[in-house]
Amino acid sequence: MELYLLLSLVTFLAGFTQGLSGFGSLLLALPLLTLFMDIKTVIPLLALHALAITALLLIQLWKHLEWGKISPLLFGSIPGIFLGVFLLKTLDTRIIQFILGLILVAYPLVSMKQRLIKPMKAWWAYVFGFFAGCLGGTLSASGPPVIIYTAIQPWGKDTIKATLQGFFIASGVLVVFVQAAHGLMTSSVLNLFLISLPSLLIGTYAGSFFYGKISDQTYRKIMLILLGLLGLFTLYGTL
Repeated sequence: MELYLLLSLVTFLAGFTQGLSGFGSLLLALPLLTLFMDIKTVIPLLALHALAITALLLIQLWKHLEWGKISPLLFGSIPGIFLGVFLLKTLDTRIIQFILGLILVAYPLVSMKQRLIKPMKAWWAYVFGFFAGCLGGTLSASGPPVIIYTAIQPWGKDTIKATLQGFFIASGVLVVFVQAAHGLMTSSVLNLFLISLPSLLIGTYAGSFFYGKISDQTYRKIMLILLGLLGLFTLYGTL
């Protein structure tokens, strides 16, 4: 019973975080769940959580979804994934993780001093998508480059959040499929997912409610804060 209560609390907080910002549920849930659950159970469970949250947010933001903004990121990520898998086999992933952490910490600090918001040429989406694929192949963390790319664009909060969910839903389906093919989606994982789903959905709805109350400027500040926290957690993981 205590396990289920802790799981419900963590999934509520994870859903709230992503419902508010459009990302960050993994950042919050992974270190907390691994305190009282096996990592081999946590990883596929979080993959299902992420897919459920993203699907819900996509329904809410459907009218703001523009596949023309998402498809270059997805196409760019495909060759990046292959390179990322190669780097995973040849390089110490802690080096890549350390560099990623520095970038994630540095970007919010620089953005606070100068306004890094401007339209970018279309081909930049392929570049950021490529780096997202690289990180996905090496660290299973494709989100940060896409988050930074959308934060730079002079888009409204709904467009930013919808673009993130569009990218995450495609990558999330692939992750769940691969994990299922490798036998990671066990009956235990599916049972925990069903048990935690109500608290996950309630948290996501709560986060979405407060998201609707904030301005574009406040939303961008939340993005920067979460990126900085993600960078600190990433650097901590290299110690």
